[in-house]
Amino acid sequence: QVQLVESGGGLVQAGGSLKLSCAASRRTFSTDAMGWFRQAPGKAREFVAVISNSGDSTYYANSVKGRFTISTDNGKNTVYLQMNSLKPEDTAVYYCAGGRFGILILKTGRADYWGQGTQVTVSS
Repeated sequence: QVQLVESGGGLVQAGGSLKLSCAASRRTFSTDAMGWFRQAPGKAREFVAVISNSGDSTYYANSVKGRFTISTDNGKNTVYLQMNSLKPEDTAVYYCAGGRFGILILKTGRADYWGQGTQVTVSS
């Protein structure tokens, strides 16, 4: 079973930036799609971004497109989420996830493994 550990969350003012990291316990990125999801208080978990195992394809939620960037470092078994121009509505617990069946399946939230989440709070 793959273990994922997120880090990099915190408190930031609106307009600021954060970079989230997600380290995998073993090499998965050469075969699995990876992604980020988030869940705000009182709301359902929602898709944020996914990246293919090759790194050639990415998808973003419309709400973060142009502000967030997903990337991977296969040598470090780590996936990142660079978040710029943060807004109060980006406040949520952010979860890393991986899937063996490609980015289109993962994008729907059908992941094979999840991290424990990291809190991101954006103040106005």
